[in-house]
Amino acid sequence: MTEDDENAAFRERTLMPRRRFLATSAALAGTILTPALLKAKENSMSPKAFVYTEVAISVPFDQAPWKKINEDIKKQPGFLNKTWLQGHATQSLGGIYAFDSLENATKFVTGYFPSEPRSFGVAHNTRVFDAEVVRAASEDMGSVHYGAAPAQKPAAFVYTELQISKPFEGFSWQARNAELKAVPGLQNKLWLSGHGTHSLGGFDAFASLDEAIDYAINAFPETAAKLGTAFYTRIFDASITEEASRAMNSPFYG
Repeated sequence: MTEDDENAAFRERTLMPRRRFLATSAALAGTILTPALLKAKENSMSPKAFVYTEVAISVPFDQAPWKKINEDIKKQPGFLNKTWLQGHATQSLGGIYAFDSLENATKFVTGYFPSEPRSFGVAHNTRVFDAEVVRAASEDMGSVHYGAAPAQKPAAFVYTELQISKPFEGFSWQARNAELKAVPGLQNKLWLSGHGTHSLGGFDAFASLDEAIDYAINAFPETAAKLGTAFYTRIFDASITEEASRAMNSPFYG
């Protein structure tokens, strides 16, 4: 064997394990792990802001132009993912979004988003939340927005917000999480802290619509009563919006 042949064999022995590793990783991911996809995966687990929207409209979801809206939203600066929402019993349209910065989230709710409800001739509701201050509390509740794998598809979502101003750093979330982990059907929770308002809230995934309803209309009002404050709750049927949410890389569907 010549010296060149020995060098070639050495390179092959050295590179083969690396090639096998990359091939296996790509197969497990179901796609080629390009730098762009790796960056997108990293960003999806590192949101800096969340946005909640709800449009004052009642329309069956299959009649909503969600495909066109999805394409428009994907073009917005800093957009990471969206979970579509359809109000239970109200058929309102909305979403929970993740952004790469508070600045881009604010631009979204002040620039692009008002054009959506304006086209329907209706009012709307938007909220911006700081994603960094709630990270530890949300990870403790298995939030899929920070990389936790969903155990199963959600059947329903509950949005909550308390009419209170309390910096999240001073909130005893550990004690509240211990209580929440005993709530029937609660799969995971994303804590929400209002940007500029310090309101306390959450976006919770449930295993069944009945369990979501019970939490929103029975359990959560008791929590608000203990704090002596008014509150805001919404219930959403997750099964209706699954296809549209998957198309927007919703973390609730892996």
